[in-house]
Amino acid sequence: MRLLLPLLLFFHLSQLAFSLNQEGIYLLEARRGLDDPGDALANWNRRDDTPCNWTGVFCSPPSSPSSDRIVTSIDLSGKGLVGPFPAVLCRLPYLASLSLSDNYINSSLPDSALRPCASLSHLDLSVNNLVGPLPSALAALPALLHLDLSANNFSGPIPPSFAAFPRLQRLSLVNNLLTSTIPSFLSNVSTLRELNLSYNSFTPGPVPAELAKLGSLEQLWLSHCNLTGEIPPELGRLAKLANFDLSTNSLSGPIPATLTQLSSLVQIELYNNFLSGPIPSGFSKLANLRRIDVSTNQLKGPLPEDIFDAPLLENVHLYTNQLTGSIPAGVSRASKLVELSLFRNQLNGSLPADFGKNSPLMSLDLSDNLLSGEIPPSICDRGVLEELLLIDNFFTGSLPKGLGRCRTLTRVRLANNRLSGEVPAGMWGLPHVSLLELKGNFFSGGISPAISSAANLSNLVISYNQFSGSIPSEMGSLSKLYEFSAANNRLTGPLPSSLGNLSELGRLNLCNNSLSGELLRGIESWERLSELTLSYNDFTGGIPPELGDLPVLNYLDLSNNILTGEIPVQLQNLKLSKFNVSNNRLSGSLPPLLASQAYRNSFLGNPGLCDDLPGLCPVTPGGRKDGHAFLWLLWSIFILAALVFVVGVAWFYWRYRSFKRSKLGMDKSKWTLTSFHKLGFSEYEILDCLDEDNVIGSGASGKVYKAVLSNGEAAAVKKLWGTSKKDGDNVDQMVDDLFEAEVATLGKIRHKNIVKLWCCCTHMDCKLLVYEYMPNGSLGDLLHGSKGGLLDWPTRYKIALDAAEGLSYLHHDCVPPIVHRDVKSNNILLDGEFGARVADFGVAKAVEAIGKGSKSMSGIAGSCGYIAPEYAYTLRVNEKSDIYSFGVVILELVTGRRPADPEFGEKDLVKWVCSTIDQKDVDLVIDPKLDMCSKEEIEKVLKIGLLCTSSLPINRPPMRKVVKMLQEVSADKPNKPEKRHGKLSPYYHEDASSDQGSII
Repeated sequence: MRLLLPLLLFFHLSQLAFSLNQEGIYLLEARRGLDDPGDALANWNRRDDTPCNWTGVFCSPPSSPSSDRIVTSIDLSGKGLVGPFPAVLCRLPYLASLSLSDNYINSSLPDSALRPCASLSHLDLSVNNLVGPLPSALAALPALLHLDLSANNFSGPIPPSFAAFPRLQRLSLVNNLLTSTIPSFLSNVSTLRELNLSYNSFTPGPVPAELAKLGSLEQLWLSHCNLTGEIPPELGRLAKLANFDLSTNSLSGPIPATLTQLSSLVQIELYNNFLSGPIPSGFSKLANLRRIDVSTNQLKGPLPEDIFDAPLLENVHLYTNQLTGSIPAGVSRASKLVELSLFRNQLNGSLPADFGKNSPLMSLDLSDNLLSGEIPPSICDRGVLEELLLIDNFFTGSLPKGLGRCRTLTRVRLANNRLSGEVPAGMWGLPHVSLLELKGNFFSGGISPAISSAANLSNLVISYNQFSGSIPSEMGSLSKLYEFSAANNRLTGPLPSSLGNLSELGRLNLCNNSLSGELLRGIESWERLSELTLSYNDFTGGIPPELGDLPVLNYLDLSNNILTGEIPVQLQNLKLSKFNVSNNRLSGSLPPLLASQAYRNSFLGNPGLCDDLPGLCPVTPGGRKDGHAFLWLLWSIFILAALVFVVGVAWFYWRYRSFKRSKLGMDKSKWTLTSFHKLGFSEYEILDCLDEDNVIGSGASGKVYKAVLSNGEAAAVKKLWGTSKKDGDNVDQMVDDLFEAEVATLGKIRHKNIVKLWCCCTHMDCKLLVYEYMPNGSLGDLLHGSKGGLLDWPTRYKIALDAAEGLSYLHHDCVPPIVHRDVKSNNILLDGEFGARVADFGVAKAVEAIGKGSKSMSGIAGSCGYIAPEYAYTLRVNEKSDIYSFGVVILELVTGRRPADPEFGEKDLVKWVCSTIDQKDVDLVIDPKLDMCSKEEIEKVLKIGLLCTSSLPINRPPMRKVVKMLQEVSADKPNKPEKRHGKLSPYYHEDASSDQGSII
């Protein structure tokens, strides 16, 4: 009896231990093959009878009281699972739906693993790391309706077996590494409703005309597929097609008139191709059409008269073509029109007088055309207009009074027209306007005191008009004002002292007016001011010494005024690329560091200035005393004697340096210097500092030296690696390319958040780049080094915003736009106040040089952990690549971690942050060195970083929007939900609105 009792107990426990049904056993076997770092599947318990209550497992109800529930669906998307595809799941006999999307499944997908999945109708393996060829066995699954393999690393051609899907309705292979051409045999899958093949490096080839056989097709998405040739007219037979997207290819020829027969069409996307000829008429027949985008092509001829007559039309983007003629009157009848972008064409004539009366316009961009007449008074009658961009046209007349009541406006750009009259008073004070650009017109009247209500105004550009009167003191309340440009007007009176309160002011240009009084004192708040231009006015009094304390001021022009007194010695503290105080009444001696030939044209026309240094100032007849000449003679003799002594002492030293440098090809007489700013040093000083003791860094492209110059300034000198004979022409060409890219990019850039390239020096194969010196080094070194604790959250936030503004300038304000291609924390340099500058442009490219029709880049430019997924796969670069890399920098600032860390395993920083937030808590990703009092602000910035690192480039916001979102964080404003009046595709919802015209 004693022996029987333990046996019975053991038997009972064994029954409990093995009570899990067979389906649960299969699932546990699948879990054993996967790494689950976040314990997302922690409740998969072998002691349960069935797996129906487990995470991600769904069962059908029992068919009878005595039957078991059966597993029909598994959804483990976004669980952070790592490992090979769990083939054992296909043993579940009734499994109809399987989603492993957004994990780290990193194997191939063999045919043998899929054949048992006979019941599958829905298979979603998107956003993983699957490799190898597409499995042919997928087409043999008899019940399969939905197949999504997008955002993986599948390679090779689409297999011929894919012609044999018996019931497939949705096929998505977006963003893989597929090659060969798009096969025509896909037309055999007659049940297809969606065909999504975008973002693949197919061999250049045509759009298969056979796709017209897919009578049930509702979505055809073939963007970024290397398509060539003409659009097949046969596609006009796709009667059920709602979304037609062939954008960003190399298609040519006309837009087929048959496309106007697509009666179900909701949106048509043909932008960024080489399409030519006229736009066909007939789109008005499309009762469901909401969006048409054929921008950035070579279309010619007039706009069809009926193009705006489609009853549901919301968005029309036809910009950057060669369209001519007038805008059809039907535009004023478009009752649903939200966005209209026609910039960069040759359109002429006037706008309909009632334009805007019947349309809920939110964005209107007609810039860079030949349009004339008045701006319609009803342009904002519906009260929702946000962007009004009419740059570079011939509009005349006064501004509609209704614009002064259009409180939704955020951007107004009317530069370079022939507008006149007074600006409506209410327009000065619109509460949401961030940019008001009226320059290059004939506006008159004054700046209204109502401007105090413009709480969001950051750029006020009203130069080259006829504005008069004084600058109202209310401007001092514009806490976000960065630029105030009112040059070449008729403004009078003194500068209001309230301007000293503008802590965000970066650019103040009031030249060529009739302003008077003394220059402002109490300007300590101008810490971001980089440009101050007050020339050609009637200012009196002395130059404020406080100007010398402004940390980033590098452009100072006070010429042609009535200024008196001495030049303050504090001004020599500034790093000036432009300095001009000519044609005033200044007197006295020059500050020592300004008494340089580099500034010889800065002091002209000041008769009483710098008598002791006549070479720098004009000699006025009778203005010198005889004693001055004698003193100058004695001073010259003393200098000559000192020079003889110095030369004698240093002769052997210089002989040694000359010998040493001759080995490096540094014969000073043969060096060529090209300057991009006014310099206070020569190439000889730079060469003398190229000593190993001065090396402060070394990288793949060369060494960096710190050069302390005779004028007290410091410079950073990058010496690109030279080439040896064994290196060959390829390496030599690479060095030349790096040098040319850096010079071509930085030589023409002027922005406070881009590192300044002072000059370059060349001699044979030796090339030097001379930059402003950044005393706090790189963000990467400081953030991940022993001094990382110095960077508190306000400093990190400032660095993120500064860097974002620098990249935004490259992407949006440079013509053509520039892609950096190697954004990382080590390429963000910090000045003495931890202001950030984007640096290292050795691999930067102008967008027009890598745009449509160009080949992929020959290799991956960028650094591990920062490279956007699609860049690594396709080697195609655009602004979205930079945005992804900048998002990684934001994550570094928030987490304090490197982009690649052994602790992450096979993940990078982006995937680690996403999986940790999904499975645990956001607190675990925030750098513990940061004060959690700023947690709310840190989380907002973290969200911006995650948005920038979206796996699909189309979901990443443009840099200008990133800047705006970061600024809103500082203003403690809640992030507004994204408006969805743009793209209607479920994959592409970025607003393609423009911001063209003059650089601001």
